[in-house]
Formats: sequence, C-alpha cells, structure tokens
Amino acid sequence: MAFSADELRVLRRALAVALHPAPLQDEDVQDTLRLAESVDEAVREAGRLRAFLLDDLARYREALPGSLSGYLELLQDALAAGYDPAADDLAALRALRRNPAAAALLARCQILAERSVRARLARVSQATGTTAVRSPQGAVVAAPRTRLLALPGGRAAADDPKPTPPVPAERPVPKPSEVFPPRRRPVPPPPPEERVAG
Repeated sequence: MAFSADELRVLRRALAVALHPAPLQDEDVQDTLRLAESVDEAVREAGRLRAFLLDDLARYREALPGSLSGYLELLQDALAAGYDPAADDLAALRALRRNPAAAALLARCQILAERSVRARLARVSQATGTTAVRSPQGAVVAAPRTRLLALPGGRAAADDPKPTPPVPAERPVPKPSEVFPPRRRPVPPPPPEERVAG
C-alpha cells in the first residue's frame, strides 16, 4: 500500500499525537478520518482482489493439465500475495513435476506449506500446552501433553508417616466343581416283574 505525500503528512501528525497526546484542530481530525477511510477501502479492495485471484486459481487447477502455463503463473502471483499453498496445489504440482517449471514451483510450495504448518502448530501448542514433534514419516505433528499419574508406593509412600489403607482381599477363584456341579446319575427303572406285582 502506497501513501501520497499529503497522506504521509496526515499519518505523521496522527502518529505524533498518538505518542504525545495534544488537542487536534478540526482540519487535522477530518484529514485523519479521510485517511482512515482510504486505508479501509484499500484493505477491502485487496481482499476482493485476493478472493478473485484464488477463484481463478481454483478454476485453472481444475482444468489441468491443459491450463498448465496459466495455472503456474496464477499460483506464483498468489504466492507473492501471501497465499499458503493448499493440499490441492501440492497434489497438482506433484502430478505435473515432469515439467521443470512445475517441479521448481513444487519445491517452493513444499517449503511454504511446511512453514505454514509449523507456524500453525506453534500457535496451537502455545494455546493448548502441547508440543510439536516429528513423526516417523517426517511430518510435524502436535504431541499431546501427557498427565503424570501418582502411583501408590515409591519414595512418597516411604516418606509419608500416615498408614496406607488396607487393600481389600480378592475373592478366591472358585473350584471347577463349584462352577460345574457333578451330574446326578439317573435312577434305573424297576425290573418288569416288580411293575406287574405292584
């Protein structure tokens, strides 16, 4: 963002007042408000241009490989504007890496993507208290902070004069005969002569 000579004078006066508070004349207040409106409009315009560029980039990426030269040019413009390459961009460049320009851009995008991931992980680890570690595949991942658990016994138990409560006795393991009682043998039927006599 470039300022004109008049805008720089207004900005200098506003900074001087911010550092050393003093009453402002009405003209200075109006000039400062106009400058603030101009800056806000420039920021909005930059946002609109960025959104347009990213939409164009997505369209060219979907039309690959036929749109190779246009895609590479748009991606370079987006990177110059502070764009972090997305996973779709990395996948597209890997598929096109036989092209020397695509291969060079892939190497640049991989560096930028790794920096972006590291920065995000650093912000997350500061916010949540986790630490970043490198996985066996080489990717940087956040390792959760493990909780330390106090186990009974050890040095603390030896230093502690209070007796520890008794541990309840475990139930004895039942015998197989208790779990599976023996089968009763069936009573044989009486002989036939006893049945007739009865």
